[in-house]
Amino acid sequence: MRLSAVDLSPVPDDGTATEAYENTVEAAQQAEKLGFERFWVAEHHGMANTIAGTTPEVLLGHLAAETNSIRLGSGAVLLNHYSPFKVAEAFGALDALAPGRIDAGLGRANGSPAADQALETSRRVQNPDEDHAEKIEAVVNHLYDDFPEGHAYSDLEIARSSAEPPVPWVLGSSSSSAKIAGKLGLRYCFAAFIRPQLATQSFEAYREHFEPPALAGGIDEPEGLVAVNAICAETDEEAARQRAVAEASFARMRRGVVGTTPSVEEAIDELGDVPEPTPATLEADEWPRAISGSPDTLAGLLEQLADRVGVDEVMIQHVLADHDDALRSHELLAEGVGLPSA
Repeated sequence: MRLSAVDLSPVPDDGTATEAYENTVEAAQQAEKLGFERFWVAEHHGMANTIAGTTPEVLLGHLAAETNSIRLGSGAVLLNHYSPFKVAEAFGALDALAPGRIDAGLGRANGSPAADQALETSRRVQNPDEDHAEKIEAVVNHLYDDFPEGHAYSDLEIARSSAEPPVPWVLGSSSSSAKIAGKLGLRYCFAAFIRPQLATQSFEAYREHFEPPALAGGIDEPEGLVAVNAICAETDEEAARQRAVAEASFARMRRGVVGTTPSVEEAIDELGDVPEPTPATLEADEWPRAISGSPDTLAGLLEQLADRVGVDEVMIQHVLADHDDALRSHELLAEGVGLPSA
């Protein structure tokens, strides 16, 4: 199994975005040393006091200078906020900075009404799926210089290296994004930490609707990865204790409190007890929003979930208040999976 990571750049208590980005750099460098396949950074808006991951195209430029070999990408850049040409220009520049190791993870999401208004993003798109597919196609055509001769954009050029252009991925958490990825013949990443109950049917929809790519940058056969909220510690019990942070954060989100991360002690107090360890074997229809375990337990759980959706790569997302716990989780998981370290 291949492992990857996505990072939200959470702001430490009493810290700033500066410390958040320093932690993200350290996490990316560690992931490279541990043998992770790729390291992606997220895009969220309007809550930068707690989540500093607002501009992946900027942060990735810095990560390109601080790493050497790991693939870097966006998880995701939110296309509904931007023009495809501007997104392609940003990723072309990133490719020039880190030749042949950039992933263009393309998604969509609405933020708060105020954030969307500030970003000049319309929530009244007549055909959102069609609009999203057209924007993805335009980004790819710009990246691969593949507009037909005579097209209004055929003479537009973007910065690039002489290596492979950025690899496009369609990111989502529903079958609609899966169908778009399939019809365009592109790679697909499903965010199971958002809607785990839709993971299996979304990958089924992806494969059912997959067509040989008309786009440059497409693939001949379906290829995907699944992103999972997962926490690893020395024992199942300690991992479950740390998972309390994710469980409490999810509970807060359901109450409308978004972006905050309690300490382990605060989380256990809010939940009323320490969560039960994730069982080593999940029921066929069971896909928790967050899982945890010792290296052996968690490696087995990830194998089960990856097999369920037919992929051989899992991307780890976690919600932990302590940066050292997060680094240790990745280290232990790499040992459990048996990654060949760099």
